[in-house]
Amino acid sequence: MSSPIKVTFPSFMLTISGELYEPANGSPDRKGAAVVVSHPMTGVKEQTAADYARALSSAGFYALAFDAGYQGESSGEPRGLEDPHQRVEDNKAAVTYLTTLEGKVDPGRIGVLGICASGGYTSYAAQSDTRIKALGTVSAACVGRMTRNGGLYESNNKESPEAIAGALKAAGDWRTTHANDTKTQAPRMFETDASAVPDNAPSFFKSAAAYYGSKRGHHARSDQRVPPSSYDLMIGYDSFNYQHLISPRPLLMIAGSEAETLHYSRTSVEGAREPKELFIVKGKNHFDLYDDLTESAPKLVEFYANALSQ
Repeated sequence: MSSPIKVTFPSFMLTISGELYEPANGSPDRKGAAVVVSHPMTGVKEQTAADYARALSSAGFYALAFDAGYQGESSGEPRGLEDPHQRVEDNKAAVTYLTTLEGKVDPGRIGVLGICASGGYTSYAAQSDTRIKALGTVSAACVGRMTRNGGLYESNNKESPEAIAGALKAAGDWRTTHANDTKTQAPRMFETDASAVPDNAPSFFKSAAAYYGSKRGHHARSDQRVPPSSYDLMIGYDSFNYQHLISPRPLLMIAGSEAETLHYSRTSVEGAREPKELFIVKGKNHFDLYDDLTESAPKLVEFYANALSQ
């Protein structure tokens, strides 16, 4: 397979860095169908997003992986900021970029794939951007609910006043302390050294370290540092409240049966309208599906083939 093509495109006031994977030689003719691939929170385009982009490229699709604003090789200060509305715009901007590739991409055959938090961001984008003709997600999550409920793995979907107050205080304190300094290194969202994760820590954090702290997912530009000023941006945001607006465009949400975040995909599919599908991969957790594409990739190829290239 040939190397991806380095590209850039604007998103609000930022410059987004992406990699365009063209259909592999000898792959099926998908009639110019393309898929935007959006990476997890604290991730970069070279990790799981690249794995899925390569799988789609091998199956005949154009695939565009990119770094979110403030992250990876994209512009923006402070580094690592997680701004849900910027993230949503990044996905829409990626779609816009693909529409400019005349003679390659058919603007009427563009889908989006979101992984982890981007499963939420791409849902929000698809709800209001009808240029997105099909939406797939892997291990989807909502950073708004995560912040309000006190954890990504909380399944009761119940707001925690203590979690909200703590997040807002942390955001305010960070903004005040660093009012004249955007360069201070932010704290890590979670450990990448498995030996530093306490034995009694939730399984999500152990699995995160196993991925990001090993050759499976380690990348120098993915340091898991998130400025606390991100938290007050997340508090009022929700990925899935209007999931029904994606219909009649097809929706596929993939999650592991052992994923702490499975509840996001389950309830989001329940709130959507047809055509929709929840595809559960038995025995897999949230992070397993980042680099074990044995079942998820063929399912996504079939999904986008039916939705975009017929």
